[in-house]
Amino acid sequence: MGGIQATPPPPPEFDRPWRMMHWGSKDVIEQKLRNFRPDNVQFVRILVVGEVGAGKSSFINSVNNAFQGRITSGALVGGIGGTSFTKAYKTHYIQRKDASHLPFVFNDTMGLESSESGAHVQDIINALHGFLQEAYRFNPASPLSSNAPGYRSSPSLEDQTFCLVNIMAADKISLMDSGVFRKLQAIREAASHLNMPQVIIMTKVDLVCPLVHHDIKKIYTSKRIKEKMQECSNILGLPMNYIFPVKNYHEEIDTEDDMDLLILKALDQIMHIAADKSCTHEN
Repeated sequence: MGGIQATPPPPPEFDRPWRMMHWGSKDVIEQKLRNFRPDNVQFVRILVVGEVGAGKSSFINSVNNAFQGRITSGALVGGIGGTSFTKAYKTHYIQRKDASHLPFVFNDTMGLESSESGAHVQDIINALHGFLQEAYRFNPASPLSSNAPGYRSSPSLEDQTFCLVNIMAADKISLMDSGVFRKLQAIREAASHLNMPQVIIMTKVDLVCPLVHHDIKKIYTSKRIKEKMQECSNILGLPMNYIFPVKNYHEEIDTEDDMDLLILKALDQIMHIAADKSCTHEN
């Protein structure tokens, strides 16, 4: 005699992708970005912020990897022991094949922590305005004052941030400390006051979804990834179409086109909204 049959678990993926991705178009997106020419400035500045260990420096490196076609290490990666490896404010350039630079730059920041040992929120806000000079060393105990060395009192348009990129690790979203959440919200509010575009890059997608771990092309059919993106949206209040899931380079020794495509597509969207801002951005 048969007992009550257990209801099978729901399938882990949707029947069709909920966001379209033209797999195999990496070269097209890459060339589009290489041909990009911003108005009013030589470089569009992108500020990268996030919790310690979320993958800020790894994302910058991954962008560079995608353009260079090899594994690079321009931004040193840390987060070992729960502390930020990034100590100084540094501009990261992406090199063209002729050794000139592509027209967008990334600024890495010290990681946010719930304690007083991470980046000070006011220093991140100073970076949004362009007040931090190159190589400024973050001081968790005290933000840079307007009369101190390293403070740029009259930032040019190019010194200012055109897009705020929030890096959030998919495997840590539900574990985020309330202190880090408050800091991210304060930074987001400051950026909103400046009418600055903001996006979320959701990293470490392979750690939360076995489907994606085995096949990155499942990223937009995975129910788990969509759930995690919705969590990101709920935390920072950004719409889903401003959230981009990626897998940073970590263990790989060669680049992979499908990983590159996700990274470059995210950058393409960032450049669209940042370039719109560059036309109206004022001191």
